[in-house]
Amino acid sequence: MLADAATSVLAIAALTLAMHTGWAWADPAVGLVGSVVIASWAWTLIRDAGSVLLDVSADRKLERTIRARLEAGEDRITDLHVWQVGPGHCAAVISLVSHTPLQPAAYKERLRDLKALSHVTVEVEHCPHH
Repeated sequence: MLADAATSVLAIAALTLAMHTGWAWADPAVGLVGSVVIASWAWTLIRDAGSVLLDVSADRKLERTIRARLEAGEDRITDLHVWQVGPGHCAAVISLVSHTPLQPAAYKERLRDLKALSHVTVEVEHCPHH
């Protein structure tokens, strides 16, 4: 909305300038500038919204942090999916396998202080083979 309002103000200014100076090119020039501003804004919106709607992985650094905190001892992550659910908020579904598995709540506790994680699901499987 801010980009739209700014281009409207620029258009009014260009029309006023053209009316008082006779510079007929001012309005079309500002129209082109406004088009570039709106197109840039629209592309950013489409890119960001598309990433959320297509569940594009939100943050590789967050994924590495999750792996580092959960893969301790014999615990191994077999599946990790992190996606953005809102601005600054991610959800994660994590599958682990271990010879000596803990309860899912124990793994969630290791991630508790990660502010970007708003929702975490942990699935734990027992691996009987050594």
